[in-house]
Amino acid sequence: MIAKLTGRLDSSGAGHAVIDVGGVGYLVEASARTLDALGAVGSDVTIHTEMLVGEDFLRLLGFARAEERDWFRLLTSVQGVGAKVALAILSALEIGDLQRALASSDSAMIARANGVGPKLAQRIAHELKDKAGTLGGIVGSNPSLATKGGPLSDAVTALTGLGFKPGEASTAVAAASEVLGADASLDALVRAALKKAAK
Repeated sequence: MIAKLTGRLDSSGAGHAVIDVGGVGYLVEASARTLDALGAVGSDVTIHTEMLVGEDFLRLLGFARAEERDWFRLLTSVQGVGAKVALAILSALEIGDLQRALASSDSAMIARANGVGPKLAQRIAHELKDKAGTLGGIVGSNPSLATKGGPLSDAVTALTGLGFKPGEASTAVAAASEVLGADASLDALVRAALKKAAK
């Protein structure tokens, strides 16, 4: 959403921002990195959102970049990782550092985040090593895809928007990319990935 930042809370870590959209204020939970990226109170901002719905709550989460939102979705696909822990990880680690930690199974780096113990960090590293897919350029241990950018991430986002789990979407897009090559268009990637995911 495109909005105006009207206030912020707990800006020293993962916290909240108040976003004004057409005169309506929304309290948005965000990582420390997103809060820093939003800029000064009163400035116009573009924020990517995720709505969490429960029996007795509605929570709106905000992300400065779509890539961060994609990583949030992937992190919360791991059992035991809720929104608070995922935001803590995204606050503690740059996405590039998180990518490297997953690629090398470095659970100690993941455990730097508040609320992430050694066992949970090991589970995250184990479950997401191969599932991180094209989010940020890591597809398992295949370094040839490390330089690929936008279309891969956009294709994963498209598939998750269609209801696929982040891990499934990443795996399907990675497989499609290997078949189609580096110059594949977003449309071709999505079509091929859907075929891969359907098998």
